[in-house]
Amino acid sequence: MAEEPVPKHLWKAAALSGMASYLDAGLIVSISVNLAIYRDSYDMGVWMAGAISAIVTICIAVGSLVGGWLADLFGRRRVYNWDIFCFAVGALVITLAPDDIVLLVGVLIAGLAAGADLPTSLAVVSDAAPARARGRLVAFTQVMWMLGITVAIFLGFVLSTTGMTGARIITGQLALAALVTWLLRARLKLSPEQVAEEDRTAAQQTEDAPGPHGIALKNVWTRAALLPMAATFVFYVTWGLGANTFGQFGTYLLVTVSDASQSLATGINLAFIPIGVLLTIAFVRVADSPWRDRLFYVAAAVQVLAFVIASLTAGALVGMLVFFVLYQLSNPFAGEANYKVWSQLTLPADTRGTTQGLTYALSRGVFAVAAFFTPALLDYSPAVLLWSITACMALAAFAGAYIVRVLVPRSPSAARTRKDLRIASA
Repeated sequence: MAEEPVPKHLWKAAALSGMASYLDAGLIVSISVNLAIYRDSYDMGVWMAGAISAIVTICIAVGSLVGGWLADLFGRRRVYNWDIFCFAVGALVITLAPDDIVLLVGVLIAGLAAGADLPTSLAVVSDAAPARARGRLVAFTQVMWMLGITVAIFLGFVLSTTGMTGARIITGQLALAALVTWLLRARLKLSPEQVAEEDRTAAQQTEDAPGPHGIALKNVWTRAALLPMAATFVFYVTWGLGANTFGQFGTYLLVTVSDASQSLATGINLAFIPIGVLLTIAFVRVADSPWRDRLFYVAAAVQVLAFVIASLTAGALVGMLVFFVLYQLSNPFAGEANYKVWSQLTLPADTRGTTQGLTYALSRGVFAVAAFFTPALLDYSPAVLLWSITACMALAAFAGAYIVRVLVPRSPSAARTRKDLRIASA
């Protein structure tokens, strides 16, 4: 795999774009980790606690839909800079919230901003990257996503006895990270081609002329956009139902079904995170090579096997330990990182923000609805829940195989790259 090295300034752009994934993951996990503390400190009822958990996912879904469309309409660079600032404001409100109502307002702001930044930042780094490096740079954002989970869980574990002080530190680091990212994004230098393109766009908007962004939005409803959008959506929503369920309820399942203690359940999750991080970095290494899609077949099969074992053992502790090992070994090569890379390769460049924002939004909406019913289904029958997720993972494997065999080979990205958005090297 003698891939040509990626210049440092492009890695910098990928890291700044990857902060969208870091903050998205960090927000979801921090709310989950802090929820019991918020409930006790703010004397929240069960419905408010449930509303805050659901609203995080719903706001990210809405933000993804609206943010991707706004980025394609008014310029990705403009939305790219300001949605991260809005996230910082929302995270700061969460951190300083004196009661549950203010907390809810902060969650609304941060959730919408996080959702808006996801498709926008992926489109920015994809447009800035040459075709030979696009997979690696886009896949690197998944490393940032894993890092967001790791930091939030680690801080939650270390600060578990400090109450609201610890909760404020966990969300406060998100606000600080967002502010620093906003400052660095604002200083990211543009190439002459990008400056000229943005100047032309601004002039067209001032004159109320039907600029290229407005025309490009019509391409969302063409076969060239709808087919890859539908395929990547099916893959992401079916894979994500399993990943999101275990992300939100993995500890809960271990405690209530597997009879693990709270400490053991938390420790199991922490123990397996480094494996996921290291293998996600390994995925970055192969993201622009034929091994990316070759490894998908193997990883997808192992991933389905992991859920089959969990289902056959009905959530027993031994079976769940085997599940976690197999899942962490396979997930980085047959999960969200693939979805991100495939989306950038197969979706039309001019509507990439809108189309990926739509698949994000619809998927997150499904995840929110599923999360609402998961505790009840788990209480009724863990086996039914686990076999349902197994079926979803099998469907995701078939959808991924279709993308690899049909859509990626005929992707326009393989033949040409967009020239209107570049990051300058100096």
